[in-house]
Amino acid sequence: MKFVADFHIHSKYSRATSPQMDLESLDKWARIKGIKVLGTGDFTHPEWLKSLKQKLEPAEAGLFKIKETDSPTRFILTSEISCIYSKNNRVRKIHIIVFAPSFDVVEKINTQLGWIGNLKADGRPILGLDAKELAKIVLNTSEDCLVVPAHLMTPWFSVFGSKSGFDSLEECFDDYVKYIYAGETGLSASPEMLWRMPDGRRITLISNSDAHSPQKIGREANVFDTEINYQGISEAIKFPTASPSSILDTDAVDIEAKNNKKFLYTIEFFPEEGKYHHDGHRNCEISLLPRESKKYNNICPVCKKPLTIGVLNRVEELADRPEGFLPENRIPFRSLIPLQEIIAEAQGVGVISKKVNQEYNKLIGKCGNELKILLEVSKEELNKNTLPEIADGIIKVREGKVFIEPGFDGVYGKIKIFSEKNKKLSKQKALF
Repeated sequence: MKFVADFHIHSKYSRATSPQMDLESLDKWARIKGIKVLGTGDFTHPEWLKSLKQKLEPAEAGLFKIKETDSPTRFILTSEISCIYSKNNRVRKIHIIVFAPSFDVVEKINTQLGWIGNLKADGRPILGLDAKELAKIVLNTSEDCLVVPAHLMTPWFSVFGSKSGFDSLEECFDDYVKYIYAGETGLSASPEMLWRMPDGRRITLISNSDAHSPQKIGREANVFDTEINYQGISEAIKFPTASPSSILDTDAVDIEAKNNKKFLYTIEFFPEEGKYHHDGHRNCEISLLPRESKKYNNICPVCKKPLTIGVLNRVEELADRPEGFLPENRIPFRSLIPLQEIIAEAQGVGVISKKVNQEYNKLIGKCGNELKILLEVSKEELNKNTLPEIADGIIKVREGKVFIEPGFDGVYGKIKIFSEKNKKLSKQKALF
C-alpha cells in the first residue's frame, strides 16, 4: 500500500516547541497533511511516554493509533537523542533518531539512558554518550530497532557537520557502522547533494520534518509502497529496492531486484531554503558560495572571525563524485514548498494571515489533503477550485521553477515562485 510517513518530530516537552504538540493535534494535522504514519518523537521523556501509553493502543504490528477513534493516522515510536562527547581530541555533537518496535523496548532503552543523563530535562535529551555506544545500547536491547543519524549535514549537530562531525560514518560508529542502514537528509541538504559522497550512496536517505509545531509536519517526508506495520517500514528503509534475501549479498542484486521498490521517493525542501546552505555570518549579513569562502580562507571579510561553514561547502569537501552525479540505484526525490507559503506569495500577504488560512482550508476541503494537492491534483482541477495564480504557483513548484536566496548561518533561505512581472500578469488574468 502506498503511504506517506514522517518519522522525526518533537513533543511539547522539547525545547522551543509549540504547546500544541500533543497527540490530538498531531493526529488532526496528519490527516490535513496526508500523512499516514507519524513518529511519536521524544519517547525518552517520562511525561510524554506516559501520555503515549495512556492515549495510544496497538494497531498494526509495531504501530499505534489513538484509543477509541477511527482515525487512519498511525504512530511509530521514535525519539531524537543528542550525543555530546569527545572523540579523537575533538568535541562531537551528534543527533540520532531511534526507532523502536514496542513500549517494552522503549522502557528498556530509557532505563539504560537514564543511568547516563537526565531524561526529564528535555524531550530531546542531551547525553555525554558516544554515538557508537548509543547504537550499542539500542541494538543490544532489540535488533529490530533502527539507529538513524539525524540531519546529516547540519554544521553544529550532525555526523558530517563542519563544526563537530566526522568525515565518515565508520569514523563515528566504528564496528557498528554495519548496523547504520539510513541517514536523514535534513532541511539544508538534498539526496542529490549527498549522492556525491561515498556514505551518501551507501545508506538509505530518509527525509522528515523535524517539526516543532503541528502545522510543520510533513514539510519533508517519505513515500512507501509496502505493508503498513513496523517490519514493513523497517525493511523498506533497510532494503528499499530489493527483497532482504537478495540484498544481503550485494553481488546478487540484479536488474529485477532494482525494480522491486518499497521506498518510492522522498519529499524534500529545496535545500537552499535551509538555514545552513551557504557559508556565512548572520550578524555580518555575509552569505558566500564555497569558492568565495575559499578566497577569504574561510574568514569573514567583515568581522575577521571564522565563517560558519554551510552544507554546500561541507559536501564539496567530502564528495568523490561531481555535481549532478546520479547513482544507478537511487531513491528519487521531489522538492516542494508548503501550500500555505504558495498561497501567501500568490496573494501577496503573510503566511499566518486570515486570507491564507481561509484559502488553505477551502482547498483542503475541495481537493483532499495538502500533499495530494501539491503532488497529484491536476492543473485543471486546481483552476476549478482556487485562484489561477495559486494554481499556477503549485504547478511552478512541481516543475522546480522557483527563485531562491540561499540560507546561511542559521538564517532560512528566501524562496520566490513569481517574479514581479509574473505577479502582475497573474493579477491581470484574475481580473478577467
